[in-house]
Amino acid sequence: MFWLCTLLPFVATPSYLSLASQIAITALFALSLDLILGYAGIVSLGHAAFFGVGAYTAGLLAKHYWSEPLTGLVLAALLAGLVGYAMSHIVVRFRHLALIMLTLGLGLLLHEAANSASALTGGADGLQGFKVPAVLGFKFDMFGRAAYAYSLAVLFVCFLVARRIIHSPFGLALRGIRENATRMPAIGAPSRAHLRKAYTIAAVLAGIAGALLTHTTSTVSLETLSFGRSADVLVILILGGAGRLYGGIIGAIIYMVARDQFSGANPQYWYFWIGLLLVAVVMFLPNGILGGISALHKKSK
Repeated sequence: MFWLCTLLPFVATPSYLSLASQIAITALFALSLDLILGYAGIVSLGHAAFFGVGAYTAGLLAKHYWSEPLTGLVLAALLAGLVGYAMSHIVVRFRHLALIMLTLGLGLLLHEAANSASALTGGADGLQGFKVPAVLGFKFDMFGRAAYAYSLAVLFVCFLVARRIIHSPFGLALRGIRENATRMPAIGAPSRAHLRKAYTIAAVLAGIAGALLTHTTSTVSLETLSFGRSADVLVILILGGAGRLYGGIIGAIIYMVARDQFSGANPQYWYFWIGLLLVAVVMFLPNGILGGISALHKKSK
């Protein structure tokens, strides 16, 4: 029923399809973070690094070689996964505050590297001068029909993959590692190896989300690598509820719609209302919106 409802914007709010495509992309990005935060217990403040790698890979490919989007999607996923795998060897060695600072530092380093390599990335001006004409014969238009259909289809496929991973023995091991990483090796689950795999998979999904943004907007900026994007997706998971798969998707819908409405009504102070919303959720629904609904359901029984 939930996924059928995602088709409603095509008929109910056709003028908001561009926003809907951005929500789908953000939901996929949040889903990628949920794999490592909600299930493996890896707190990251630099997850936008992989989103940006995917975005720049797709943009550079479209600008200099070919603009076929599905190929760009695959290459963006591969490169983001390679970067994630390389970083995972460092990340899995730390926990708690040191882990937060480490992921933040790695994200900022990659952001500054992209800024310095302006000849390749466009620097502060961003990567421009390319266009992705169509996906599977469907042209991207100003109304966002193809963009939303494309983003929603990729989100759905990635969701199915993530759900299969979470409900596998590997996913169960991740939850055990989240609860007690030192005891899991005793039952045959190597903690660091599993965390490296989870971190790499999360990087792949984040890279796909970044490539989707590039394909649907035909531009890439340094904002894709920024700390702000990493912080936003963390807020989204807090709103929706981490460790629930649908939490990131629900959080993305609420956050993006609220941001659109608040910024339209009060362009100068819309962050105040976002902050107020976050405070209210944390105070009254500490496990997120889905966590609160689950708790109410249990009480009703």
